Amino acid sequence: MPRALEREEGSWAWAVLLASLLNQGLTLGFPTCAGIFFTELQHDFQASNSETSWFPSILTAVLHAGGPLCSILVGRFGCRSTVMLGGVLAGLGMVTSSFSRTLSQLYITAGLITGLGMCFSFQSSITVLGFYFTRRRVLANALASVGVSLGIMLWPLLSRYLLEDLGWRGSFLIFGGVLLHCCVCGAIMRPVATTVAPETREGPPPPLKTSAPGSLAACSRIIQRHLAFDILRHNPGYRVYTLGVMWMILGFPLPHVFLVPYAVRHGVDEHRAALLISIIGFSNVFLRPVAGLVAGQRKFASHRKYLFILAVLLNGLTNLVCAASADFRVLVAYCLAYSVSMSGIGALLFQVLMDIVPMDRFSSALGLFTILESVSILIAPPMAGFLVDATGSFSYVFYMSGFFLISAALFMGGSFCALQKKEKQGRPAEAEGAITEAAAEWCLTLEGTDGSDKRLCPKIMYVTSV
Repeated sequence: MPRALEREEGSWAWAVLLASLLNQGLTLGFPTCAGIFFTELQHDFQASNSETSWFPSILTAVLHAGGPLCSILVGRFGCRSTVMLGGVLAGLGMVTSSFSRTLSQLYITAGLITGLGMCFSFQSSITVLGFYFTRRRVLANALASVGVSLGIMLWPLLSRYLLEDLGWRGSFLIFGGVLLHCCVCGAIMRPVATTVAPETREGPPPPLKTSAPGSLAACSRIIQRHLAFDILRHNPGYRVYTLGVMWMILGFPLPHVFLVPYAVRHGVDEHRAALLISIIGFSNVFLRPVAGLVAGQRKFASHRKYLFILAVLLNGLTNLVCAASADFRVLVAYCLAYSVSMSGIGALLFQVLMDIVPMDRFSSALGLFTILESVSILIAPPMAGFLVDATGSFSYVFYMSGFFLISAALFMGGSFCALQKKEKQGRPAEAEGAITEAAAEWCLTLEGTDGSDKRLCPKIMYVTSV
């Protein structure tokens, strides 16, 4: 039977927005609580800072790297089924991780399986928003990202409470049940009736070709469809943005992993240290909608990428403040300042991508964007952990974070300005070519009585000002 499709910008769109908000809180908000268990895991497995850092880095990297596979599932089964599948995988991974006896097992269960499930749930919920909202897309993305703020605020508090009573194994077991609620969020995301909505094929898949050239061609088509390498080659804005975000990510996630151990190392009580992450999340609950409303104004439509770059620059500068002092009052002020810039990054990260690429190619562009981004996510925490093991100080982590963020902002700002200048210089040449072509069309060929062709061309006078 044909399925009833929802209308875009309809009343059900707001239910989908709420489901996406909760889903992002469950998925993107979860990795921020890894710092709560950092010391406990390190002591239990007798591991170094670098070895322990692989757990949150694998989790977050797979959460982003599974984008192409998620894009294939969305195209085949739709966003609704993909979100629900992700909820099952995320819950299963956390339940099995509670029985891990080695860090390697934890990497596979809580890192690979849970990260892949979170990827399916998160990226599908982002994609479905683009189909449900057109005129209010900026506001919808900003409101949905509030879920990340709620997750950042609530996950550390829940983690601290469960860790005291149940230990990390019991906490991970409870987390498995909590993450199953992604399935409930996915059930709300009905298919939407748009011309660019992902199509679900009801019939069996076509038979695979056995010839080698045919198989290579099929693989090439799949890669072209779900990994936007053609956009990466021909769209300089997408290329600059992707490279800039990759460089930025080498520093952006580090405070979420190392802020709590940094505070505890300098004598801050564990409860107050966990509260620091919650302060960031609580502030973002109010700041992200404001950032979305500001960015959604028509006068800022062509400058959203520069607002994003400014947020990245401020984020890097605040990390330098954190490295200067570990006093609790200074750290609270740092968290508040960090929240302002983080809210801008969170509200604009995917909206800028939507502005750069066509919406009908957004799913594949997002897949390539996230898989390249995941490379940085994978190596950043272990690299910072190695730095801590080598120096014995967490302060260098925040200097490292500030360096990557500031340099990424300068790179993107300079590159986008150069591209804009080049585009403006190309417009007069295009206009002159159009005038020449129009003038040629105005030239009329008249056939005289003597058989000769006579061309009647209007005289064009250019008036310039000095």
